Amino acid sequence: MKFFIDTANLDQIREAQDLGVLDGVTTNPSLMAKEGITGRNNILKHYVDICNIVDGDVSAEVIATDFEGMVKEGEELAELHPQIVVKVPMIKEGIKAIKYFTDHGIRTNCTLVFSAGQALLAAKAGATYVSPFIGRLDDISTDGLELIADIRLIYDNYGFETQILAASIRHTMHVINCAKIGADVMTGPLSSIEGLLKHPLTDSGLKQFLEDYKKGN
Repeated sequence: MKFFIDTANLDQIREAQDLGVLDGVTTNPSLMAKEGITGRNNILKHYVDICNIVDGDVSAEVIATDFEGMVKEGEELAELHPQIVVKVPMIKEGIKAIKYFTDHGIRTNCTLVFSAGQALLAAKAGATYVSPFIGRLDDISTDGLELIADIRLIYDNYGFETQILAASIRHTMHVINCAKIGADVMTGPLSSIEGLLKHPLTDSGLKQFLEDYKKGN
C-alpha cells in the first residue's frame, strides 16, 4: 500500500518524508486556503515546492468544471513538474477531461467519488487514480469501507489498472482496514500515518528494557 499525505503544509510533508515511507501527496483548494496559499501564481509555486520535497506523485486539482477549462488548467498543471497528477472531479465533463488527458499521456486522479458506478466510469476513462472519500461516507452513516471493497472487486474482475486511492482517511483504523481490503493507496493526515507507530506494549516494553539496562550498567 502506498502512503500519501493529504495536506498543503510543507512542514508536515517534510516530517512524513523524513519517516521514509511517504509515496506522494494529495492537496485540494480547501487545504491550500487553510495554509493561506491564495492566488493562482502562489498556488502553482506551492505545488512545485511540494514536488521538490517528495519523490512521488503530487495531485494538483483543477478548479474549472467545464471540459475546455479543465483541459486548459490540467495541461498547465502537468507542465509544472513530472510528478504532478491532475486531479479532476467526478462529473460528466470531468470524465471527458480524464479521457482527453489519458489520450495525451497526462496522469489523473478522479476525485469526489462516492459510488462504485462512478469508480467504474473513471477507470473506463483511464484515470490513474480514483479517490473514494470514505470518511465523508462514514459521516452520513454509510460504510465507506464497503465502497472500497466493491471497487476492488470490480477492478479485479476486469483488470483495470486504475489505482484505488482511499481518501478522506480520518484515523489509523481507516488505514488498516483499507489495507486489508486491498486499497492501492491511502491519503490522510500525518496523524493517521504516525498513529501506526503507537502501541502501549511497545512503550512499556521499551521502558522496561531501558530500566533493566540501567540496572546492569
